[in-house]
Amino acid sequence: MTGKKEPILVVNNLKKYFSTKKGLLHAVDDVSFTIDEGKTLGVVGESGCGKSTLGKTIIRLTEPTAGEVFLEGEDIVSMGPAKLRKTRLKMQMIFQDPYSSIDPRMSVSQIISDPLVVNKVLGSKKEINERVDNMMEIVGLAPRLKESYPHELDGGRRQRIGIARALALDPKFIICDEPVSALDVSIQAQIINILMDLKEKKGLTYIFITHDLSVVKHISDEIAVMYLGQCVEKATSDELFANPMHPYTKALLAAIPVPNLSKRHMRPTVIRGEVGNPINPSPGCRFAPRCDYVRPECTGKNIELKNVGDEHFVACVLYDQ
Repeated sequence: MTGKKEPILVVNNLKKYFSTKKGLLHAVDDVSFTIDEGKTLGVVGESGCGKSTLGKTIIRLTEPTAGEVFLEGEDIVSMGPAKLRKTRLKMQMIFQDPYSSIDPRMSVSQIISDPLVVNKVLGSKKEINERVDNMMEIVGLAPRLKESYPHELDGGRRQRIGIARALALDPKFIICDEPVSALDVSIQAQIINILMDLKEKKGLTYIFITHDLSVVKHISDEIAVMYLGQCVEKATSDELFANPMHPYTKALLAAIPVPNLSKRHMRPTVIRGEVGNPINPSPGCRFAPRCDYVRPECTGKNIELKNVGDEHFVACVLYDQ
């Protein structure tokens, strides 16, 4: 009998602080999770909660302040430059803005082939050309666009270029940083379908970062909810939508518009107050100033993420035993 396969990604107590004139900005503060191979972890939260910084810190585009990140058992944080460069062949990132994440001076074929050339993955121009053609076909870019430049294309096609570039090195793990937020709704659906098809065909593992809960539900196996740099709830996608526990998660779900005219009288839930200051935050639940269920024990000490059953984790005193 074989044991359970080890997770492809393990993140332990990851922190990223930025120095400011007023103190340390806690962008990512003690975040831990694991992802199994071939699965998708959705990361959701308001703008400024640390989602994108988390993604960049995991693959060391931003250096972590503290913590551990293991990809297939190898510690990314402690790697030297040569080892990290080699490991980055396994992990890639699709960036949020298709207008600024690709070089406007390069043609489509040059953009997609650039990682292959820089990393000297393929030996000949013919092999590189064949890989570019294959990547364009996979993401639905017409061959006639091969020598086009980004300014000649719309947002959807530009984002497909970004996906093709990320796939060129045949990675195992991809961070998708709000890959559809800058696109029209109809194009969003096309890009999400491409990502889901690639996951099935290639067995890819994703972190899918977004502020749109209606999007993340369809693509994620598990969802982590972040607030001011901390993970406040984590569960399977079905469990989180069926049984949200943290007041912040409940408020986010209640704010999703319902496309049903019979419910047009229902008013969306509005989270009161403003997002707190992430610089030198006081111990305690960072959502407490905006929470309708706040208690004295919510402040004064940090609230740990606890398993409340069925691998449903929540950081809230309402569920203390």
